[in-house]
Amino acid sequence: MIVCICNNVSDRDIRKAVNAGITTMSGLRENLGVATCCGKCNACARQVLRECCAETRADATVFQPAWMPA
Repeated sequence: MIVCICNNVSDRDIRKAVNAGITTMSGLRENLGVATCCGKCNACARQVLRECCAETRADATVFQPAWMPA
């Protein structure tokens, strides 16, 4: 799904950015240009960012190596 029409940024682009370590809207603005033109995508981009960050955190807690204390 396209999140930012002005800069042609999709939810997949945001997911890739989160996987690369970006976790803030300012990071998305700097790296992808999200919400830098008309700003209508700000709420949607923020929601997608939250969901991606939550999924990343959940994935990190699922994999718990035996040697790592809980």
